[in-house]
Amino acid sequence: MQLDGYVAALQEDLARVAAVGDEATTRAAELLAMALESALGRRLQEALAEAALELSAQLDEGTVEVRFAGREPELIYVPADPPPAGGADEASSARITLRLPESLKARVEATAAAGGVSVNTWLVTALGRLVEPRPSGGASRHRLSGYGRT
Repeated sequence: MQLDGYVAALQEDLARVAAVGDEATTRAAELLAMALESALGRRLQEALAEAALELSAQLDEGTVEVRFAGREPELIYVPADPPPAGGADEASSARITLRLPESLKARVEATAAAGGVSVNTWLVTALGRLVEPRPSGGASRHRLSGYGRT
């Protein structure tokens, strides 16, 4: 889906409306259209994200996600993941928006693909390991204790 075409169409609509006025109105509309170009693109992306959430809510299984190939968004159906290990008793219903540097996102995707799981499953598993309670008792995993002979 190319958002640039929609942004250009909105800019043309603004120019047609402004053409009813004088030359100053037309020039002001041109400047306004250029200034609004990135804002219009962002608003269209937000509308797609909201549409994906609404579609996902209507599905029995799986979700609809907005993914970007370069600057162009795509609506993608993602089948439901099997429940993560150790988390079968808890439904995966919470959502979080996570912003990552592009390089980290690429590494996460590559690691998940190498493991044969989705990015979501990989992240849930990795986060689950990080927040798992550590055994206490004063001994570190890296400390040895016992007796030695001399």
